[in-house]
Amino acid sequence: MKKFLLAVVAFIFIGTQVISVQGSTISVSQFVEHPALDAVLQGFQDYLKEKGIDVKYNVHNAQANMGTATQVAQQMIGEKADLLVAIATPSAQTCAQAMSKAPADLKRPLLFTAVTDPVAAGLVKDLQKPTGGITGVSDLLPIVKHIKMVLGYDKSIKKLGLLYNAGEANSKATIASIKALRSSLGFETVEATASKTADVYQAAKSLVGRVDAVFIPTDNTIISALESVIKVGVQNKLPIFAADVDSVKRGAVAAMGFDYYKHGYQTGAIAEKILNGVKPEDIPVEFQKDLQLHINAKYSELMGLTPPEALLKQATKVYK
Repeated sequence: MKKFLLAVVAFIFIGTQVISVQGSTISVSQFVEHPALDAVLQGFQDYLKEKGIDVKYNVHNAQANMGTATQVAQQMIGEKADLLVAIATPSAQTCAQAMSKAPADLKRPLLFTAVTDPVAAGLVKDLQKPTGGITGVSDLLPIVKHIKMVLGYDKSIKKLGLLYNAGEANSKATIASIKALRSSLGFETVEATASKTADVYQAAKSLVGRVDAVFIPTDNTIISALESVIKVGVQNKLPIFAADVDSVKRGAVAAMGFDYYKHGYQTGAIAEKILNGVKPEDIPVEFQKDLQLHINAKYSELMGLTPPEALLKQATKVYK
């Protein structure tokens, strides 16, 4: 009888402490498929698996379409999962909006990840004291270090192209931070925007002849069409820098960013807390602090630059 009751309750104990709730369901909204966000999901799932937490997943992908993301969020409300997870800012925003309108019996904790600026995105008002059943992990870059790396890669870089989707709150926040550094670091910026992946190639081409290099923030629209930007860079000897290290192996010159697998893994640790009864309001928004420098030596040469020896020595990984 005792064994039967333990199976029904489905708790795992260490001594007298409950460490996980078995049989939970997690609904996931991922805004688009690309290596960085895929790594977040994998890291998240691997954390819970390694902790022995039995989870059923409902995974949805909006394919970079805001209308689809809104539909996904509404569908997730109806799935009545124990926890909602939103990967990337657009998915987090649509999930938060859907949850705010949901009946009380359908409201669930919302955990966001890979969101650059949770405050600017309207997800939380206070990073230390989130409200509304929402918390998560931000991938906000220490942008000063990143731009110094770009400018130091080649002293001829004085005009920096900024390629992004003006409809993504995370990108707008990053672009504003970069522009605020222009006078102190001595560079100019030229902006090009694309609202959908089909527009990315032309937006990248519009920067040819106008800038010395291009920087791509953690923008879901641009990163999902990165190959078209790399093509422009190679054809025109225009260096393409990215904010996420996963883009470097795809052809970006360099990036000083986070390991998005670790980002997802960190998010999984928060999910464990929530599944064990900790309220999102009691979990401050977290940040990932460990930076990695990845350099693609091959594509540096193809885009007309020689990687500096000093940066090669600092690099976590060099693609040759």
